[in-house]
Amino acid sequence: MTVSARWNGKEIARSDDTVVVEGNHYFPRSDVREDLLVPSDTTSHCPWKGDASYYSVRGGQDVNTDAAWFYPQPKDQAEAIRDRIAFWKGVEVIEH
Repeated sequence: MTVSARWNGKEIARSDDTVVVEGNHYFPRSDVREDLLVPSDTTSHCPWKGDASYYSVRGGQDVNTDAAWFYPQPKDQAEAIRDRIAFWKGVEVIEH
């Protein structure tokens, strides 16, 4: 199955190798258009996955603040999402 992530008319990611955790598809970093990502200072903490960092997503002239996240150093039990990025906040994730 191929999965894509789109926002504001732009395809941000496409992969046939996502990992689903808590209902979110985590895309391999290599399958994400990093030219559409803007680093953010936002962070959050998950007790079992670790500390998350965020990106904002650009689509045309618009920016969706903190719409992508990743775990730079996931805890051992979340190792499957290392080097992967997930999306939310209106980013449409579609299973094809």
